[in-house]
Amino acid sequence: MALAHSHRMRHFYMCGGLRLAPTHACDWRSLVIEVDMLEHGLLGLSGWQTLAYTLIVTHITIVGVTVYLHRFSAHRALDMHPALQHFFRFWVWSTTAMLTKDWTAIHRKHHAKCETEEDPHSPVKKGLWTVLSRGAELYAEAKDPETLERYGKGTPDDWLERKVYSRFPIGGVLFTLVLNMLLLGPMGITVWAVQMMWMPIFAAGIINGLGHNTGYRNFDSPDASTNIVPWGFVIGGEELHNNHHTYPNSAKLSVQPWEFDLGWFYISIFSKLGLVWNIRRGPVVHHNPGKENLDSDAALAAANNRFQVMASFNRKVLQATVSAQLAHADQQRRALLKRVGKLIGREIHTLKPKQQGQVNALINQDAMMKTLMEFRQQLQAVWQKRTANREELYAALADWCKRAEESGIEVLNQFAKQMRSYSTVAA
Repeated sequence: MALAHSHRMRHFYMCGGLRLAPTHACDWRSLVIEVDMLEHGLLGLSGWQTLAYTLIVTHITIVGVTVYLHRFSAHRALDMHPALQHFFRFWVWSTTAMLTKDWTAIHRKHHAKCETEEDPHSPVKKGLWTVLSRGAELYAEAKDPETLERYGKGTPDDWLERKVYSRFPIGGVLFTLVLNMLLLGPMGITVWAVQMMWMPIFAAGIINGLGHNTGYRNFDSPDASTNIVPWGFVIGGEELHNNHHTYPNSAKLSVQPWEFDLGWFYISIFSKLGLVWNIRRGPVVHHNPGKENLDSDAALAAANNRFQVMASFNRKVLQATVSAQLAHADQQRRALLKRVGKLIGREIHTLKPKQQGQVNALINQDAMMKTLMEFRQQLQAVWQKRTANREELYAALADWCKRAEESGIEVLNQFAKQMRSYSTVAA
């Protein structure tokens, strides 16, 4: 009897404990399948296939954040079909634990209070390393009732939001963990961990950190925003952060011919499928070469495109003057011109104290550069008239152009003539 019991138990363990009836023959084929499912999940993916799966699911999250949360919800740069809204709302909840209202409110506050003590995640105020290492935590810290009430208007408030997403904020990521384990086996835990780290590192950390610290600037916006690289592949176009802060309500983040915005690529596809519409972009401005007289239409077009105008002024007037002076400057002055060349025209409060001192040193040594900087400040003052009536705006810009043409400085004269060609309609 003992031997019989021992035989039955040995048969049971040899079958992996998966057969309830030890008297039946062990089905090795079924056993192999079941063990394989435990090790590799229902999909049974190879290593490379698992990597592809990880890249795909994290990529969908990126598209959801940049197109749905950012451009649609926070800035209303486009209208979106309810079905696509529901898909992305569920996806970002289940892969980031982020609620649409929370993300929207905090991002809107970032724009409203940018680079101030109230900015939820400014590296200028909080330090670059803090934003890089604690990006997701800063979002959580900024989530207070006052912020949500003031900046979270127009976000979903339906039964799903109240009874599911808001009530179970981490329910989505736990669902994703279980699903990954079912599909991928134990490797699903690693894939889940990558999903959980992806947005805190790349979006909350890199964009909010390096996007206000490192890179190039197309526009001298009143904050420290930069374009990290001109090709927005990794984070869906969010790398073009300076462009976005200049035209926050534009659905397209690229402005230069060599820049690429992956988020815009998907918006274009969704548009063709009828899933998005009323897509808003930066101001449309035309240059009509044959137009020689400055009029109120040209003033309005220039004011609407004021960031482009100021970027052009910095490049064609200030930096062109610095480059011309380099050709005949002595060694000491050449060193100063080279240091200041890329800083000239930047908003003074976005410069470090040492950089401010270098710019001021150049202005104090050069009467022409001082005049050019005064004209720059006066041109910025003209744009304040854009909230008044068109006649006041036109009068202010016409006066600026007249004085620029009479200044005796050729680069100013040419720039003023360029203003005449602006128009809100094509020729």
